[in-house]
Amino acid sequence: MKILVFLFLILSTGILGFDHDHKRFNGVLQKYVKQGKVNYSSLQKDSEFPMYLKELSGVSQEEYNSFSVDQKLSFLINAYNAFTFQLILDHYPVKSIKKIGGFFRSPWKVEFFQLLGKKRNLDWIEHENLRVFFREPRIHFAIVCASKGCPPIRNEAYTPTKLNSQLQSQTEEFFKDSKKNYFDLESKTFYVSPIFKWFEKDFTRENEIRVFLQKSLDVKIEPKETRVKYTDYDWTLNE
Repeated sequence: MKILVFLFLILSTGILGFDHDHKRFNGVLQKYVKQGKVNYSSLQKDSEFPMYLKELSGVSQEEYNSFSVDQKLSFLINAYNAFTFQLILDHYPVKSIKKIGGFFRSPWKVEFFQLLGKKRNLDWIEHENLRVFFREPRIHFAIVCASKGCPPIRNEAYTPTKLNSQLQSQTEEFFKDSKKNYFDLESKTFYVSPIFKWFEKDFTRENEIRVFLQKSLDVKIEPKETRVKYTDYDWTLNE
């Protein structure tokens, strides 16, 4: 009996280290995310979600430094999405994430959570870490801004062992959404999400944006013969 109690204490206090399978968050996503939409009103009452946020906040900079590249990337993507949930819940009910933060400060600059030993904001995860250290444009199809215009949130957590296939799946699903991205043959125009405008540098390290879009949308026309226009972005809450 003493051995069983000891093992329980080890598991419950996290002595064995951070759970890179993100089981708690995976359970939350399975429960409250359907077809890319989030049931925030029910998520408010969930007891597992705050425990997952606590797990994230409990990781020190030193522990994070010991993670593999895929462990770090999974950790930061899940952290971004989970803390975005929390930001919405802190102000729920709200019609749009853009209603949070005030006139002089965007919601992405509000410091409301602890990560790697310091108070952080969502921009810190995205612009100071994800975009800087990983050079992985597919993150833009994985991190979600709680809006209908962004790629639909996946109903499973990102994990190091499945990360590449998950990112690829997210990318393919986003390009299948003809409301956000399509090619008009008659005018030879790519109509695509403003994401490709806002983060053009992330998508064009090897080629310009039309080359990237040609491959992603499987367009047979030479990129130089095409042009790009951006669709409207719907900031309504992804509820």
